[in-house]
Amino acid sequence: MDTITLFIIGLLVGAVVAYIILQLTVKKANTKKIDEMNAQADQVIKEARLTAKRIEDEAEMKAEKAMSQAEIRNEKTKQRKIQEAKDRFAKMKSDFESKKSEHMLEMKDREMEVKAQEVELKQKVDKFDERDKKIEKRRQEVEQKEAEIKAIRENLETQLKVIAKKKEELDTANERRIKELEIVSKLSEAEAKEQLLEAVKAKAETDAMAIVKDTVEQAKITANKEAKKIVIQSIQRMCAEYTIENTVSVFNLDSDDLKGQIIGREGRNIRALEAATGAEIVVDDTPEAIVISSFDPIRREVCRLALKRLVADGRIHPARIEEVVAKTKKQLNEQIIEIGERTVIELDIHGLDPYLVKMVGRMRYRSSYGQNLLKHSIETANLCAIMAAELKLSPKQIKLAKRAGLLHDIGKVSEEESELSHALIGLKLCEKHKEHPAVSNAVGAHHDEIEMNNIISPIIQACDAISGARPGARREILESYLKRIGELEELALAHDGVQKAYAMQAGRELRVIVESEKVSDQYADDLSFMISQKIQDEMQYPGQIKVTVIREKRAVAYAR
Repeated sequence: MDTITLFIIGLLVGAVVAYIILQLTVKKANTKKIDEMNAQADQVIKEARLTAKRIEDEAEMKAEKAMSQAEIRNEKTKQRKIQEAKDRFAKMKSDFESKKSEHMLEMKDREMEVKAQEVELKQKVDKFDERDKKIEKRRQEVEQKEAEIKAIRENLETQLKVIAKKKEELDTANERRIKELEIVSKLSEAEAKEQLLEAVKAKAETDAMAIVKDTVEQAKITANKEAKKIVIQSIQRMCAEYTIENTVSVFNLDSDDLKGQIIGREGRNIRALEAATGAEIVVDDTPEAIVISSFDPIRREVCRLALKRLVADGRIHPARIEEVVAKTKKQLNEQIIEIGERTVIELDIHGLDPYLVKMVGRMRYRSSYGQNLLKHSIETANLCAIMAAELKLSPKQIKLAKRAGLLHDIGKVSEEESELSHALIGLKLCEKHKEHPAVSNAVGAHHDEIEMNNIISPIIQACDAISGARPGARREILESYLKRIGELEELALAHDGVQKAYAMQAGRELRVIVESEKVSDQYADDLSFMISQKIQDEMQYPGQIKVTVIREKRAVAYAR
């Protein structure tokens, strides 16, 4: 501010000096002109005086004008310099404020880092203190144990001395008794041992013969069972499914460098792929592999095919991912329809609704206990046709049986969410798309959830059981199956008044027999509901379980 003030004062002083110099210059010029005029002619003095006066007036006017212009210029210069000084001051002030704020933020960050380090250091100190306490406690326990062991050792040494003393006494008494026995029996020690060994040998031979006989009888009883078990295990190993469907698919990579490209900056690529496909992508330390996880096999297949295209193309970004996933979904839908049409043609089934054909194609990407649903349905359809032919049914009924065998599990691939069982969902789908009533009934009744009203329904039920129960068809482990059956029965037996419980139809039905004296009809209804709720809360099982409570009153009398 002092510099600006001095600068302005200097400008004002310069303006005043310029004005004075200008006045002096003008007066000097006027005087010179007057002297020249006086020298030239006296006769024109008057005229010269008039001219001088006019010139003087003009000079004054010019001086005044020059003075006003100089003042205007000085004022403009003054205002411009003041504005420039203000702008420079504002800029310097803003720079200072910004540097000050940056410095404050940096100080806050450093303060937070110091606090975090203090907290971490305090936690480490607490951990070390706690560890020291544990070590001290452990040391005290070890010292206590050592003292106890020392006391036990001293006690054992005392007992060993007592035992040694008693052993000497027993040996002496034993020798005395042996001599007395030899005198009484008139046999020496060697002769007595020989007779005893012969007796033991005879008894051992008799017991061995009995054991051998029992072993042979037991082998005869279990030989047939064991042979069947060995044959079944051999068949199971040879008849295993070609592919086993899981809830995960492994996508192999040529190099681990592709994992970073698939994840993308801050994970945007992998999030876009998961959002577009509905599947979860797990990128872990597994070399050259990515795991795709989803309970929906179709979503998993879409994700796998889309990822394969993206890796082959090399352009992986959210917009490209959405485009590829849309194309893959469209292609997979076309492929599903093609699989359904090919299956229907191979089985020689005509007039099937296009939606049901699509559902048949969806079976290709669904499994049950490791058994592919489409293969199971095709196998069931062929078995139904063979069984219907063996029962001498009409050609029309044979075709209906094959049709129902193909569609019996179509409820498992329904696109609509429902709490009904897959059999009832399949029944509704068949009725909606105008299938033959016999086919609809067979689909809905193959798990005894509705009443069978034609001969095709029991054929479907039997062939479904044959296809699912053959060795190697399904992957459910025997131990887990038996464990689930046992848990079902134990869960029912835990209730008061329950006499017996039987798990039937491979665990799909639980029949509970109660004591009529302890359980009323009303309580039987409540008991079935309580057992079903407990099964839902405590167990894991496929499909649904039917709970039947049986209360029987028996009256017994004897005629003599």
